[in-house]
Amino acid sequence: MGVVTYNFEVTSPISPARLFKALTVESGKVFPKAAPHAVKSVELQGNGGPGSIAKINFAEGLPYQYVKHEIESHDQDNLSYSYSVIEGGPLGDKLEKISFENKFVAGADRGSVCKSLMKFYTIGDCVFTEEEIKDQIQRMDRVYKAVEAYLETNPDVCN
Repeated sequence: MGVVTYNFEVTSPISPARLFKALTVESGKVFPKAAPHAVKSVELQGNGGPGSIAKINFAEGLPYQYVKHEIESHDQDNLSYSYSVIEGGPLGDKLEKISFENKFVAGADRGSVCKSLMKFYTIGDCVFTEEEIKDQIQRMDRVYKAVEAYLETNPDVCN
């Protein structure tokens, strides 16, 4: 097994606390409303803390039916959240799991920056290319931007 590490940042006009809440605590409510073209539903097994499993069911017509996340840490005080994709989605026959470490910090004009560290754990000696990594980031970014737009047009959500 190999590990490919990738860092990236996403900026947003939404405050760190509000964005964190929408993408973690309230994701089951927010994702299907913000991105109905991509997310059909979110099912949570557990209390949302470490060890909980979130199953995101995708809309019909997308390349994946679902993805399961295992929550590893959830720190609302420090606006950090870690999880691993453990089943479905992009794992295929190349990846054992994908781990994410996310931290939401203050950005310009009361907005935020989400700093992410991704680790792709490959199966055997499989190679996961930079092009495949960028494809995964683009897929996530579409949902992220949809959540951002939803929050901008619904100022009372996730306050």
